[in-house]
Amino acid sequence: MTTKTPDFQQWAAAHQARIEAQLQAVLPAADIAPQRLHAAMRYAALGGGKRVRPLLAFAAGEVTAADPARAAIAGAAVELIHAYSLVHDDMPCMDNDVLRRGKPTVHVKFGEAGALLAGDALQTLAFECLTPLNSDIPSSVQAGLCALLARGAGHAGMAGGQAIDLASVGRQDR
Repeated sequence: MTTKTPDFQQWAAAHQARIEAQLQAVLPAADIAPQRLHAAMRYAALGGGKRVRPLLAFAAGEVTAADPARAAIAGAAVELIHAYSLVHDDMPCMDNDVLRRGKPTVHVKFGEAGALLAGDALQTLAFECLTPLNSDIPSSVQAGLCALLARGAGHAGMAGGQAIDLASVGRQDR
C-alpha cells in the first residue's frame, strides 16, 4: 500500500498564503488612527519572509488534528513576535541595520520612536491573538498559550538571546 506524500512546496505555499491572510485580518488597517503606528506595524509584519514559524504551527496542528483556523491564529501570534523582534533588532541601539529583505528597516522608514512603538504593538497584538474576546477556547488554554509565548520571547528565550548577542559584540571568542 502506498500513501501519497503531499508536495512540500505546495503545502508551504498554501499555508503561507493562509498566514498572510490571517495577518492581514489581525493587523489594524493603516487608515485607522493612529495611522502612522498602524502603517509601521503592517510594514514590519506583511509582505516578506518565509513564514517558517507559522509553518511549524500548521504542521503541529496537523499532527495533533487541531482546527486549522486555530493553528492559523497561533501561527500569526508567533509571526507577530518574530516581526517585533526584527523591528527592535534592527534599531540603532541594537544592530543598526538599515535594510531588511531589501527594503528600508522600520526605524529608517518610520523613525526610531515609530519603530519602537510598532515593535511593542506587534508584541502585544500577538498576545491579543491568543486571547480573543468571546472565544470558545477555554481561558486556561489561552493562559497556557500566552505563558508559552511569553517564555519563548522573554528573558530566558529570545530577549535573553539578544542580550547575550549584544554582550558579545567585539569579543574575539564570539
